[in-house]
Amino acid sequence: MSNDIRIKKGLDIKLIGEAEKTVEQAAISNYYTVRPEDFHGVIPKLVAKAETSVKAGETLFYDKSHEAIKFASPVSGKIVGVIRGPKRRIDAIKIEADKTQSFQDFGTFNVDAAKAEGIKAHLLASGCWPFVKQRPYDVIANPETSPKAIFVSGYASAPLAADLDFTLQGKDAELQAAVSALGKLTEGSVHVSFGSSSSPLAGLSGVTTHKVSGPHPSGNVGTLINKVDPVNKGEVVWTVNAQDLVVIGELLLTGKFNAERVVALVGSSVEKPRYYKALAGSEISTIINDKAVLENRKNRIISGNVLSGKQIKRDGSLDYYSNVVSVIPEGDDYELFGWNKPVFDKVSTSRALTFSWLNPKKKYDLNTNTNGEHRAFVTTGTYEEVFPLDIYPMQILKACMYQDLDEMEALGMYEVAPEDFALTEFVCVSKQPHQKIIRAGLDLMLKEIG
Repeated sequence: MSNDIRIKKGLDIKLIGEAEKTVEQAAISNYYTVRPEDFHGVIPKLVAKAETSVKAGETLFYDKSHEAIKFASPVSGKIVGVIRGPKRRIDAIKIEADKTQSFQDFGTFNVDAAKAEGIKAHLLASGCWPFVKQRPYDVIANPETSPKAIFVSGYASAPLAADLDFTLQGKDAELQAAVSALGKLTEGSVHVSFGSSSSPLAGLSGVTTHKVSGPHPSGNVGTLINKVDPVNKGEVVWTVNAQDLVVIGELLLTGKFNAERVVALVGSSVEKPRYYKALAGSEISTIINDKAVLENRKNRIISGNVLSGKQIKRDGSLDYYSNVVSVIPEGDDYELFGWNKPVFDKVSTSRALTFSWLNPKKKYDLNTNTNGEHRAFVTTGTYEEVFPLDIYPMQILKACMYQDLDEMEALGMYEVAPEDFALTEFVCVSKQPHQKIIRAGLDLMLKEIG
């Protein structure tokens, strides 16, 4: 029996361009790119050298701070380039894929008979450990710690997010194997949320399930943590994306590291939004082909959802964690006297001159324009309307900006991540970069407190 969680504070941003529930195989990429920047806080130490061949699942690099944490190649092929930045920083590893894929064989794994240390060692050796993140700090989990609980959000409430009930269909065995293994890594519970009783996650055994409802950010794992078991000083919880459970489960059942995922191509600039099967690191052009995106617009391509994803170029690559590619119009135009006339085509929590509240079911064709300029914080109470966590958003943002570690700690910094502040950033009349501020604050705490 599940425990119901009803979120009242938040905001659903309904956009044009939701993916039709059909899946196509994306064109096979000739090249795949793995970027260490996808793994925040990791200092990469290269293992696979240029001009050498690797198998899918073979180690490309490891974390210099935690050498046991390895990062695997999503494909087999030849490493054709190691792209470096300032001070010889590794920015990307480019792999030319083999026509016929070969996999590193890690062997099938008996989860029922295994102990925690054996499972942990297996996930570390196979490159699956980067899928396990921790709070505090929202970074890859430290394998030397033990979490008080593990959280998986199986309900995606962000604008145009991939429907997890659809993308996880037929993966029951992999999901069960993954959560059974994760359950042995904590003395607490594995908490799994879902939005519908028909979700593949609803029938998992050995976990504590939660049926969540309400506006975004009800699907954020941070919201689930806050409502079930908040993180206090000295405590650690781990989180895993629902889509990544499939990769972990397949590794345990077959011995193969398969980084394939079902990716939603969405947005008002997409001619036919739909789902594609693609591997992590594949070229975005294999998903966004010439016929997929409207050419009569200047568009922005985002790996992830429109609130917390990151901008990529058309010749870029799918990042290691995303299962959404959003394409929306670039907001580089200026609207004359736009501040001084009624607005019917934009979303706002305010009823002053903005009338989106009159038609709550309307879908909008929004662009990236911030509709204002950066200015000092204005106290309006708007953040609290869309922020369901038991935390003061304005105060914690200011504490991060003036770097008061004691105040950040007292206000609940240990349990937040940048994505938890994506909505407050969206409604911010001061146009402050909330997610960037929180990320900088978390980095400071990690450096000073660890």
